[in-house]
Amino acid sequence: MNYFELFGLNPQFELDSQLLSETYRGLQMQFHPDKFAAHPERERLQAVQTAAFINDAYTKLKQPLNRAEYLLSLQGVALNAEQQTLKDSLFLMQQMEWREQLEELPEADDIFSAMQSFEQELQQASSDYYAELAQQLSAADWQAAADTVRKLKFMTKLHAELERLEDAQQDF
Repeated sequence: MNYFELFGLNPQFELDSQLLSETYRGLQMQFHPDKFAAHPERERLQAVQTAAFINDAYTKLKQPLNRAEYLLSLQGVALNAEQQTLKDSLFLMQQMEWREQLEELPEADDIFSAMQSFEQELQQASSDYYAELAQQLSAADWQAAADTVRKLKFMTKLHAELERLEDAQQDF
């Protein structure tokens, strides 16, 4: 049983997050290991394994990027980021520009405004990539979707680096 089947959902990128959460709570209540405390050891072990499977499924499906990666894995597309590089030269150039911008932020006259502007730029680019990803997955364009997931993984790392920089600035 795959994660979508567990939650009674169609295997697709767009999903009802409220329904996902409600189904998760229902499954957790039904299969929580505490409910099996008085049962034989085998049933207790099965309950623990089922609860872990439910937790893994929920964690994977609730985050769009993880959900997209899981959808691709269901199609046999493995995202081996270390072995597969992007061939999109425009994105690679943009990637270098964003890295340079991030490195130059601490020298800005108004660092907080510069960080806010950079954050907005990254948010817009991420939103655009998520829209592109939704279209690619809907059209079953698995390889293009895999490349877009790789781009979004880069964007996620860049967001995290910006957050670390913001945190460091607030310590001063």
